Amino acid sequence: MQGLGELSVTFPISGSFNVFASRFIEPAIGFAVGWNYFLQFFVLLPFELIAGAITIKYWNSSINSDVFVIIFWVFVVFITLLGVRWYGEAEFMFSMVKVIAVIGFIILSVVLICGGGPSHDFIGGKYWNHPGPFANGFKGVCSVLVTAAFSYGGTEMVGLTAAETPNPRKFLPKAIKQVFWRIVIFYLLSITMIGTLVAYDDTRLMGSSSVDVTASPFVIAIVHGGIKGLPSVINAVILLAVLSVGNSSVYATSRSLNSLAEQGMAPKWTGYVDRKGRPLVAILVTDVFGLFALIAASDKQEEVFNWLMALSGLSSIFTWLSINISHIRFRAAMKAQNRSISELPYVSQCGVWGSYYGAILNVLVLVAQFWIALFPLNGSPNASDFFQSYLGLPVTIATWLGYKLWKGDWRLFIHAKDIDIDTGRAHVDLDLLQQEVAEEQAALAEKPFFIRWYRFWC
Repeated sequence: MQGLGELSVTFPISGSFNVFASRFIEPAIGFAVGWNYFLQFFVLLPFELIAGAITIKYWNSSINSDVFVIIFWVFVVFITLLGVRWYGEAEFMFSMVKVIAVIGFIILSVVLICGGGPSHDFIGGKYWNHPGPFANGFKGVCSVLVTAAFSYGGTEMVGLTAAETPNPRKFLPKAIKQVFWRIVIFYLLSITMIGTLVAYDDTRLMGSSSVDVTASPFVIAIVHGGIKGLPSVINAVILLAVLSVGNSSVYATSRSLNSLAEQGMAPKWTGYVDRKGRPLVAILVTDVFGLFALIAASDKQEEVFNWLMALSGLSSIFTWLSINISHIRFRAAMKAQNRSISELPYVSQCGVWGSYYGAILNVLVLVAQFWIALFPLNGSPNASDFFQSYLGLPVTIATWLGYKLWKGDWRLFIHAKDIDIDTGRAHVDLDLLQQEVAEEQAALAEKPFFIRWYRFWC
């Protein structure tokens, strides 16, 4: 995220990471990353609409799921056609509700763990001893990496907003830094609470027996605590979160497709932008595909879930890996062309070594996932399990190879001395920039320690 922040503030352009991959690595990589990112969020809208229909079953399982799919689809289409301002307003409201709910859940979890709920059941570290902390050991951990990557997908969307941000140097660094804290608090802390409150062998968890309407571990944790009424509230928040992700997926997909069209990597007509700045064709294409979610009424919905996740799960890993490598190559180009990082509006706090660290971790995840795909948990090697776990790789290779055959460009990378590090760059007066930075640092130095500490981290 820090590397992406440095690139996005320096080059506030539409499409962000696939453009960076094309410019700093080589065009075929950018083509593959762009189309994989598009596919990742393209399938996300029907995925989330199906998830919304399943969530509704908590209150009523007798009504056909497709009824709710249509209702949610109309809601998402309405918001996405209003434009970026209303998309932002809607996401702000959704996020406020989610943030309040997660913070409330964390506080409630501490109370329940200590036995302060109506049932007065002291949980403590009970589930750490039985059934234990990790299902099926290291291999079990590796088996959920695709699901985890799918869940973390979207944190990089900050980079997509650079072209539509009025002052990227001021606002993007703050947003980039705060991603770290959002992950720590809202992802890691909440999942730690869930791990303490819900055993991994609970029969109501999705995948244990059937697609149960109480499959959400948040709901299960509160039901265990004996609190009545609150599970419905949490389920409603989950439904809102599902719609929020569906809404965001349309934003990400339409901007990605628009960027691909601008680069000549997608049909030109898909890049049409109306007078209000909306990539209208790209939005409509994404919205129409959302109707694929009408399969929700089928008894094969869980199988569809798995395949949609297989198509989009690893795409996040490839996207993050391309961002890491793009940042490394950008810094290499700066060095080869005798350019100083002092001319950058924002410099990654982790430096280039942070991107090396991120790239190595992403490669290790891909290796671990290949092992799980080839030798599935509690099963023997088979094609279905392999492609459900590793479908993203053949799709990426196919798009990369397709571009190579189309353009006849067989370079594996662009030499650092030949990389373009000026086109699309924010027009910055270097002397003025350095003066502003010096003034900001001098003003910050006069602030109390806790303010300086906060500004550094947030």
